[in-house]
Amino acid sequence: MDQIEELLTRGVDTIYPTKEELEKVLRSGKKLTLYQGFDPTGDKLHVGHMVGLMKMADWQRLGHHVIFLIGDGTGQAGDPSGKTKSRDTFFTKEQLRENAKDYVMQASKIVDFEGDNPIEIKYNSDWLNILDLPKMLEIFDHASLQQLIERDLFQERLKNKERVSMREFLYPLLQGYDSVAMGVDLEIGGTDQTFNMLVGRQFVKDYLNKEKYVMTTPLLTDATGNKIGKTEGNAIAITDNPAELYAKIMTFPDEVVVKSFEYLTRIPMNKVKEIEKAISGGENPMVYKKKLAYAIAAMLNSDEDAASAQEAFEKNVQRGELPEEITEVSLSDTDEEFVNEDLLVDLNLASSKSDAKRLFQQGGVEVNGKRIVDSNKNIQITNGMIIKVGKRKIVKLKSG
Repeated sequence: MDQIEELLTRGVDTIYPTKEELEKVLRSGKKLTLYQGFDPTGDKLHVGHMVGLMKMADWQRLGHHVIFLIGDGTGQAGDPSGKTKSRDTFFTKEQLRENAKDYVMQASKIVDFEGDNPIEIKYNSDWLNILDLPKMLEIFDHASLQQLIERDLFQERLKNKERVSMREFLYPLLQGYDSVAMGVDLEIGGTDQTFNMLVGRQFVKDYLNKEKYVMTTPLLTDATGNKIGKTEGNAIAITDNPAELYAKIMTFPDEVVVKSFEYLTRIPMNKVKEIEKAISGGENPMVYKKKLAYAIAAMLNSDEDAASAQEAFEKNVQRGELPEEITEVSLSDTDEEFVNEDLLVDLNLASSKSDAKRLFQQGGVEVNGKRIVDSNKNIQITNGMIIKVGKRKIVKLKSG
Protein backbone atom coordinates (compact mmCIF):
# COMPACT_ATOMS: atom_id res chain seq x y z
CA MET A 1 0.00 0.00 0.00
CA ASP A 2 1.12 3.59 -0.57
CA GLN A 3 1.76 6.09 2.22
CA ILE A 4 -1.68 7.69 2.12
CA GLU A 5 -3.47 4.36 2.17
CA GLU A 6 -1.36 3.22 5.13
CA LEU A 7 -1.99 6.54 6.90
CA LEU A 8 -5.73 6.00 6.58
CA THR A 9 -5.84 2.33 7.52
CA ARG A 10 -2.98 1.24 9.77
CA GLY A 11 -3.90 1.65 13.43
CA VAL A 12 -7.17 3.34 12.44
CA ASP A 13 -10.65 2.37 13.58
CA THR A 14 -12.99 4.87 11.90
CA ILE A 15 -12.75 8.09 9.90
CA TYR A 16 -15.54 10.70 9.95
CA PRO A 17 -17.31 11.57 7.75
CA THR A 18 -15.71 8.86 5.56
CA LYS A 19 -12.29 7.52 4.61
CA GLU A 20 -13.07 8.25 0.97
CA GLU A 21 -13.69 11.97 1.57
CA LEU A 22 -10.48 12.40 3.58
CA GLU A 23 -8.49 10.42 1.03
CA LYS A 24 -9.72 12.68 -1.77
CA VAL A 25 -8.46 15.73 0.11
CA LEU A 26 -5.07 14.16 0.81
CA ARG A 27 -4.55 13.01 -2.78
CA SER A 28 -5.20 16.58 -3.93
CA GLY A 29 -1.97 17.49 -2.16
CA LYS A 30 -3.57 19.67 0.52
CA LYS A 31 -1.73 19.80 3.85
CA LEU A 32 -3.91 19.67 6.94
CA THR A 33 -3.64 21.02 10.48
CA LEU A 34 -4.48 18.33 13.02
CA TYR A 35 -4.06 17.51 16.68
CA GLN A 36 -4.40 15.04 19.47
CA GLY A 37 -5.01 16.13 23.05
CA PHE A 38 -3.53 14.61 26.20
CA ASP A 39 -5.03 15.52 29.59
CA PRO A 40 -2.11 15.24 32.05
CA THR A 41 -3.98 13.56 34.90
CA GLY A 42 -0.83 11.48 35.40
CA ASP A 43 2.83 12.36 34.91
CA LYS A 44 3.66 9.56 32.47
CA LEU A 45 2.61 8.77 28.93
CA HIS A 46 1.91 5.06 28.56
CA VAL A 47 1.82 2.40 25.86
CA GLY A 48 -1.88 3.10 25.32
CA HIS A 49 -0.90 6.64 24.22
CA MET A 50 1.54 5.16 21.72
CA VAL A 51 -1.24 4.24 19.30
CA GLY A 52 -2.11 7.90 18.79
CA LEU A 53 1.50 9.08 18.91
CA MET A 54 2.44 6.65 16.15
CA LYS A 55 -0.37 8.02 14.01
CA MET A 56 0.69 11.60 14.74
CA ALA A 57 4.19 10.68 13.57
CA ASP A 58 2.71 9.29 10.33
CA TRP A 59 0.96 12.60 9.60
CA GLN A 60 4.10 14.53 10.48
CA ARG A 61 6.26 12.52 8.08
CA LEU A 62 3.85 13.35 5.25
CA GLY A 63 4.33 17.07 5.86
CA HIS A 64 1.14 17.97 7.72
CA HIS A 65 1.00 20.44 10.61
CA VAL A 66 0.56 18.41 13.79
CA ILE A 67 -0.27 19.87 17.21
CA PHE A 68 0.50 18.11 20.49
CA LEU A 69 -2.16 19.58 22.76
CA ILE A 70 -1.68 19.38 26.52
CA GLY A 71 -5.10 19.52 28.17
CA ASP A 72 -4.36 21.58 31.24
CA GLY A 73 -7.70 23.31 30.67
CA THR A 74 -9.95 20.35 29.87
CA GLY A 75 -8.13 18.37 32.56
CA GLN A 76 -9.60 20.71 35.16
CA ALA A 77 -13.11 19.63 34.11
CA GLY A 78 -12.30 15.92 34.11
CA ASP A 79 -12.99 13.74 31.09
CA PRO A 80 -15.80 11.28 31.95
CA SER A 81 -14.95 8.97 29.04
CA GLY A 82 -14.81 5.36 30.17
CA LYS A 83 -15.66 6.18 33.77
CA THR A 84 -18.64 4.56 35.47
CA LYS A 85 -18.63 7.03 38.38
CA SER A 86 -17.95 10.71 38.91
CA ARG A 87 -14.48 11.69 40.07
CA ASP A 88 -13.91 12.30 43.77
CA THR A 89 -11.28 14.97 43.15
CA PHE A 90 -10.28 17.26 40.31
CA PHE A 91 -6.96 18.74 39.23
CA THR A 92 -5.93 22.38 39.18
CA LYS A 93 -4.16 23.99 36.26
CA GLU A 94 -0.95 24.09 38.32
CA GLN A 95 -1.14 20.37 39.12
CA LEU A 96 -1.78 19.52 35.47
CA ARG A 97 1.13 21.65 34.28
CA GLU A 98 3.38 19.92 36.81
CA ASN A 99 2.25 16.49 35.60
CA ALA A 100 2.89 17.48 31.99
CA LYS A 101 6.37 18.92 32.46
CA ASP A 102 8.05 15.83 30.98
CA TYR A 103 5.39 14.96 28.39
CA VAL A 104 7.34 16.43 25.49
CA MET A 105 10.50 14.55 26.48
CA GLN A 106 8.52 11.31 26.70
CA ALA A 107 6.60 11.84 23.45
CA SER A 108 9.84 12.69 21.62
CA LYS A 109 10.66 8.98 21.68
CA ILE A 110 8.05 8.68 18.92
CA VAL A 111 7.33 12.10 17.40
CA ASP A 112 9.69 14.92 16.41
CA PHE A 113 9.49 18.33 18.07
CA GLU A 114 12.43 19.62 16.02
CA GLY A 115 13.53 19.52 12.39
CA ASP A 116 11.93 20.95 9.25
CA ASN A 117 8.35 20.11 10.28
CA PRO A 118 8.30 20.08 14.08
CA ILE A 119 5.19 19.15 16.01
CA GLU A 120 3.75 22.22 17.70
CA ILE A 121 3.02 22.22 21.45
CA LYS A 122 -0.07 23.99 22.76
CA TYR A 123 -1.87 24.22 26.14
CA ASN A 124 -5.66 24.57 26.04
CA SER A 125 -5.79 26.53 29.30
CA ASP A 126 -4.46 29.41 27.18
CA TRP A 127 -7.94 29.87 25.70
CA LEU A 128 -10.26 27.93 28.03
CA ASN A 129 -9.16 29.70 31.23
CA ILE A 130 -9.97 33.13 29.81
CA LEU A 131 -13.50 32.41 28.61
CA ASP A 132 -15.97 34.88 30.09
CA LEU A 133 -19.63 34.20 30.82
CA PRO A 134 -21.05 35.50 27.49
CA LYS A 135 -18.58 33.34 25.54
CA MET A 136 -19.32 30.26 27.64
CA LEU A 137 -23.06 30.73 27.17
CA GLU A 138 -22.49 31.07 23.42
CA ILE A 139 -20.51 27.80 23.37
CA PHE A 140 -23.14 25.98 25.41
CA ASP A 141 -25.80 27.15 22.97
CA HIS A 142 -24.22 25.03 20.23
CA ALA A 143 -25.20 21.79 21.98
CA SER A 144 -28.47 20.46 23.35
CA LEU A 145 -29.35 18.59 26.52
CA GLN A 146 -30.72 15.76 24.38
CA GLN A 147 -27.44 15.46 22.48
CA LEU A 148 -25.30 15.23 25.61
CA ILE A 149 -27.58 13.05 27.72
CA GLU A 150 -27.77 10.42 24.97
CA ARG A 151 -24.12 9.61 25.51
CA ASP A 152 -23.83 5.91 26.43
CA LEU A 153 -21.74 6.41 29.54
CA PHE A 154 -24.21 8.92 30.98
CA GLN A 155 -27.11 6.61 30.22
CA GLU A 156 -25.28 3.81 32.02
CA ARG A 157 -24.67 6.00 35.06
CA LEU A 158 -28.30 7.07 35.19
CA LYS A 159 -29.41 3.46 34.89
CA ASN A 160 -27.19 2.56 37.84
CA LYS A 161 -28.34 5.67 39.77
CA GLU A 162 -24.79 7.06 39.71
CA ARG A 163 -24.16 10.81 39.86
CA VAL A 164 -23.52 12.75 36.65
CA SER A 165 -21.85 16.02 37.60
CA MET A 166 -22.39 19.08 35.41
CA ARG A 167 -18.62 19.55 35.45
CA GLU A 168 -18.09 16.28 33.59
CA PHE A 169 -21.32 16.66 31.62
CA LEU A 170 -20.00 19.80 29.93
CA TYR A 171 -16.53 18.36 29.23
CA PRO A 172 -17.28 17.52 25.57
CA LEU A 173 -18.11 21.18 24.91
CA LEU A 174 -14.72 22.30 26.21
CA GLN A 175 -12.89 19.71 24.12
CA GLY A 176 -15.06 20.62 21.16
CA TYR A 177 -14.07 24.28 21.48
CA ASP A 178 -10.38 23.29 21.25
CA SER A 179 -10.91 22.53 17.55
CA VAL A 180 -12.40 25.99 17.00
CA ALA A 181 -9.68 27.81 18.94
CA MET A 182 -6.95 26.10 16.91
CA GLY A 183 -8.84 26.10 13.59
CA VAL A 184 -7.90 22.48 12.90
CA ASP A 185 -8.92 20.30 9.96
CA LEU A 186 -8.69 16.98 11.79
CA GLU A 187 -8.52 15.43 15.25
CA ILE A 188 -7.01 12.10 16.33
CA GLY A 189 -8.16 10.20 19.41
CA GLY A 190 -9.03 6.80 20.77
CA THR A 191 -12.45 5.30 20.11
CA ASP A 192 -13.45 6.24 23.66
CA GLN A 193 -13.11 9.89 22.57
CA THR A 194 -15.48 9.60 19.59
CA PHE A 195 -18.34 11.51 21.22
CA ASN A 196 -16.09 14.39 22.31
CA MET A 197 -14.44 14.62 18.90
CA LEU A 198 -17.74 14.63 17.02
CA VAL A 199 -18.91 17.52 19.20
CA GLY A 200 -15.81 19.36 18.00
CA ARG A 201 -16.66 18.46 14.43
CA GLN A 202 -20.05 20.12 14.81
CA PHE A 203 -18.48 23.17 16.48
CA VAL A 204 -16.03 23.66 13.58
CA LYS A 205 -18.92 23.52 11.13
CA ASP A 206 -20.93 26.03 13.20
CA TYR A 207 -18.11 28.47 13.98
CA LEU A 208 -15.75 28.16 11.04
CA ASN A 209 -18.09 26.87 8.34
CA LYS A 210 -15.70 24.13 7.24
CA GLU A 211 -15.23 20.37 7.54
CA LYS A 212 -13.35 18.82 10.42
CA TYR A 213 -12.31 15.21 9.98
CA VAL A 214 -12.08 12.80 12.87
CA MET A 215 -9.75 9.79 12.95
CA THR A 216 -10.33 7.32 15.77
CA THR A 217 -7.65 4.86 16.81
CA PRO A 218 -8.31 1.47 18.44
CA LEU A 219 -7.84 1.00 22.16
CA LEU A 220 -5.03 -1.25 23.35
CA THR A 221 -6.11 -3.91 25.82
CA ASP A 222 -4.28 -5.92 28.48
CA ALA A 223 -4.42 -9.60 29.40
CA THR A 224 -7.86 -9.17 30.99
CA GLY A 225 -9.31 -7.38 27.97
CA ASN A 226 -9.35 -3.99 29.70
CA LYS A 227 -8.10 -0.81 28.09
CA ILE A 228 -4.50 -0.03 29.02
CA GLY A 229 -4.49 3.31 30.81
CA LYS A 230 -4.25 5.33 34.01
CA THR A 231 -7.88 4.84 35.05
CA GLU A 232 -7.63 1.07 34.80
CA GLY A 233 -4.42 1.01 36.84
CA ASN A 234 -2.56 -1.14 34.30
CA ALA A 235 -0.59 1.51 32.44
CA ILE A 236 2.80 0.58 30.96
CA ALA A 237 4.83 3.79 30.93
CA ILE A 238 6.88 4.39 27.81
CA THR A 239 9.67 5.51 30.15
CA ASP A 240 9.71 2.21 32.07
CA ASN A 241 13.20 0.70 32.09
CA PRO A 242 13.66 -1.62 29.07
CA ALA A 243 13.62 -4.86 31.10
CA GLU A 244 10.38 -3.92 32.86
CA LEU A 245 8.83 -2.68 29.62
CA TYR A 246 9.76 -5.91 27.83
CA ALA A 247 8.37 -8.08 30.63
CA LYS A 248 5.08 -6.14 30.72
CA ILE A 249 4.63 -6.44 26.95
CA MET A 250 5.07 -10.19 27.39
CA THR A 251 1.90 -10.20 29.53
CA PHE A 252 -0.21 -9.12 26.54
CA PRO A 253 -2.84 -11.71 25.60
CA ASP A 254 -2.01 -13.80 22.54
CA GLU A 255 -5.09 -12.40 20.81
CA VAL A 256 -3.68 -8.86 20.60
CA VAL A 257 -0.16 -9.68 19.39
CA VAL A 258 -0.91 -9.09 15.70
CA LYS A 259 -2.81 -5.87 16.36
CA SER A 260 0.02 -4.66 18.60
CA PHE A 261 2.49 -5.15 15.74
CA GLU A 262 0.17 -3.01 13.61
CA TYR A 263 -0.44 -0.27 16.18
CA LEU A 264 2.89 -0.06 18.03
CA THR A 265 5.68 -0.91 15.60
CA ARG A 266 7.07 0.12 12.22
CA ILE A 267 7.23 -3.44 10.94
CA PRO A 268 5.80 -3.36 7.37
CA MET A 269 2.20 -4.46 7.09
CA ASN A 270 3.05 -7.29 4.71
CA LYS A 271 5.25 -8.73 7.47
CA VAL A 272 2.45 -8.20 10.01
CA LYS A 273 0.14 -10.21 7.72
CA GLU A 274 2.73 -12.99 7.60
CA ILE A 275 2.84 -13.05 11.42
CA GLU A 276 -0.96 -13.20 11.53
CA LYS A 277 -0.96 -16.10 9.10
CA ALA A 278 1.73 -17.95 11.08
CA ILE A 279 -0.11 -17.60 14.40
CA SER A 280 -3.47 -18.58 12.90
CA GLY A 281 -1.69 -21.56 11.34
CA GLY A 282 -0.68 -22.87 14.74
CA GLU A 283 2.76 -21.37 15.39
CA ASN A 284 3.50 -20.51 19.04
CA PRO A 285 2.45 -16.87 19.72
CA MET A 286 5.24 -16.64 22.33
CA VAL A 287 7.82 -16.47 19.54
CA TYR A 288 6.15 -13.43 18.03
CA LYS A 289 5.31 -11.84 21.36
CA LYS A 290 9.05 -11.76 22.09
CA LYS A 291 9.64 -10.11 18.71
CA LEU A 292 6.95 -7.57 19.60
CA ALA A 293 8.44 -6.82 23.01
CA TYR A 294 11.89 -6.47 21.44
CA ALA A 295 10.62 -4.12 18.71
CA ILE A 296 8.85 -1.82 21.19
CA ALA A 297 11.74 -1.81 23.68
CA ALA A 298 14.18 -1.01 20.86
CA MET A 299 12.05 1.79 19.45
CA LEU A 300 11.63 3.46 22.84
CA ASN A 301 15.25 2.86 23.87
CA SER A 302 17.86 1.09 21.72
CA ASP A 303 18.65 -2.29 20.18
CA GLU A 304 21.22 -2.88 22.91
CA ASP A 305 18.65 -2.17 25.63
CA ALA A 306 16.12 -4.43 23.94
CA ALA A 307 18.63 -7.28 23.65
CA SER A 308 19.52 -6.97 27.35
CA ALA A 309 15.84 -6.86 28.29
CA GLN A 310 15.16 -10.01 26.31
CA GLU A 311 18.10 -11.78 27.90
CA ALA A 312 16.88 -10.81 31.38
CA PHE A 313 13.36 -12.04 30.61
CA GLU A 314 14.57 -15.39 29.32
CA LYS A 315 16.82 -15.88 32.32
CA ASN A 316 14.64 -14.59 35.16
CA VAL A 317 11.16 -15.43 33.93
CA GLN A 318 11.36 -18.26 31.42
CA ARG A 319 14.13 -20.19 33.18
CA GLY A 320 13.18 -19.00 36.67
CA GLU A 321 16.72 -17.93 37.62
CA LEU A 322 17.30 -15.10 40.05
CA PRO A 323 18.73 -11.90 38.57
CA GLU A 324 22.37 -11.05 39.30
CA GLU A 325 21.33 -7.80 40.98
CA ILE A 326 18.51 -7.97 43.52
CA THR A 327 17.08 -4.93 45.31
CA GLU A 328 18.20 -4.97 48.93
CA VAL A 329 15.90 -3.68 51.67
CA SER A 330 17.03 -2.88 55.20
CA LEU A 331 15.27 -4.87 57.92
CA SER A 332 14.93 -1.63 59.86
CA ASP A 333 12.50 -0.40 57.19
CA THR A 334 9.77 -2.72 58.47
CA ASP A 335 8.15 -3.31 61.84
CA GLU A 336 7.07 -6.80 60.88
CA GLU A 337 8.57 -9.89 62.51
CA PHE A 338 7.20 -12.54 60.18
CA VAL A 339 6.57 -12.89 56.44
CA ASN A 340 2.92 -11.91 56.15
CA GLU A 341 0.49 -9.68 54.27
CA ASP A 342 1.67 -6.52 56.07
CA LEU A 343 5.27 -7.22 55.14
CA LEU A 344 4.46 -7.46 51.43
CA VAL A 345 2.72 -4.09 51.61
CA ASP A 346 5.66 -2.57 53.58
CA LEU A 347 8.08 -3.77 50.92
CA ASN A 348 5.90 -2.50 48.03
CA LEU A 349 5.51 -6.07 46.82
CA ALA A 350 1.71 -5.76 47.07
CA SER A 351 -0.58 -2.77 46.72
CA SER A 352 -2.77 -3.67 49.71
CA LYS A 353 -3.38 -6.36 52.33
CA SER A 354 -6.14 -7.86 50.19
CA ASP A 355 -3.80 -7.92 47.20
CA ALA A 356 -1.13 -9.59 49.37
CA LYS A 357 -3.60 -12.19 50.62
CA ARG A 358 -4.56 -13.01 47.05
CA LEU A 359 -0.89 -13.40 46.09
CA PHE A 360 -0.33 -15.86 48.93
CA GLN A 361 -3.45 -17.85 48.09
CA GLN A 362 -2.53 -18.07 44.41
CA GLY A 363 0.97 -19.32 45.18
CA GLY A 364 2.65 -16.17 44.00
CA VAL A 365 4.94 -15.72 47.04
CA GLU A 366 8.27 -17.49 47.47
CA VAL A 367 10.64 -17.21 50.44
CA ASN A 368 14.19 -18.45 49.77
CA GLY A 369 12.86 -20.43 46.82
CA LYS A 370 9.99 -22.10 48.72
CA ARG A 371 6.40 -21.26 47.78
CA ILE A 372 4.23 -19.98 50.64
CA VAL A 373 0.43 -20.15 50.38
CA ASP A 374 -0.53 -19.53 54.01
CA SER A 375 0.01 -15.92 55.06
CA ASN A 376 -0.69 -16.89 58.69
CA LYS A 377 2.27 -19.24 58.82
CA ASN A 378 4.93 -17.72 61.10
CA ILE A 379 8.04 -17.52 58.93
CA GLN A 380 10.64 -15.54 60.86
CA ILE A 381 12.33 -12.72 58.95
CA THR A 382 16.09 -13.31 58.70
CA ASN A 383 19.09 -11.49 57.33
CA GLY A 384 19.70 -12.36 53.67
CA MET A 385 16.16 -13.69 53.15
CA ILE A 386 15.00 -13.45 49.52
CA ILE A 387 11.31 -12.80 48.92
CA LYS A 388 9.93 -13.19 45.42
CA VAL A 389 6.42 -12.13 44.43
CA GLY A 390 5.21 -13.12 41.00
CA LYS A 391 7.86 -13.35 38.31
CA ARG A 392 9.46 -9.93 38.54
CA LYS A 393 9.32 -8.55 42.10
CA ILE A 394 12.29 -9.73 44.15
CA VAL A 395 13.90 -8.25 47.27
CA LYS A 396 16.67 -9.31 49.60
CA LEU A 397 16.41 -8.40 53.29
CA LYS A 398 19.56 -7.28 55.08
CA SER A 399 20.49 -6.06 58.55
CA GLY A 400 21.01 -2.35 59.15
